[in-house]
Amino acid sequence: MPQLFEHYQTNVAPKLSSEFGVKNPMASPKVTKITLNMGIGEIKENKDEQEKSVTELASIAGQRPSIRKSRKSIAGFNVREGQPVGVAVTLRGKRMYTFLDKLLNVVLPRLRDFRGVSRKSFDQQGNYTLGFSEHTVFPEIDLGKITRTKGLEITISINTKDPQKSERLLEELGMPFEKKKM
Repeated sequence: MPQLFEHYQTNVAPKLSSEFGVKNPMASPKVTKITLNMGIGEIKENKDEQEKSVTELASIAGQRPSIRKSRKSIAGFNVREGQPVGVAVTLRGKRMYTFLDKLLNVVLPRLRDFRGVSRKSFDQQGNYTLGFSEHTVFPEIDLGKITRTKGLEITISINTKDPQKSERLLEELGMPFEKKKM
């Protein structure tokens, strides 16, 4: 199993269970899935660029993504129903923890002028969403082969319905949040 999962089982889960008064170990806060989403926008007509986006996201995630199609037409964006609009992949289990470990220990520390991720990116269900304006921050991407940079959205789904519990879980896992202002 990945090192981060072992750290979660041995240190984080018991600590959070006692902190939140959870008696059932299955009810302790845990990450359930990670979803990576990349919009393909202006390259929706170009099949080669679509395949390149799929290959790039597959190298980042370690799993082949699917091409997502529009559910309805939107004239203002020149999008027709059934037209490809994005590439997405959902990670669970070992791949999820491997990706999360890489995100926390390799990708985020490499960012220039990085002061921590925002604490305001939790939704009401306790899920955390993190966005990158360029997908080239991942070490798997070869900068010599990139024709255009694309944005990447990462959503970390957590089984708690409370943003405070989710924030504590991510803090214990090593998420570098920005410092709280006094």
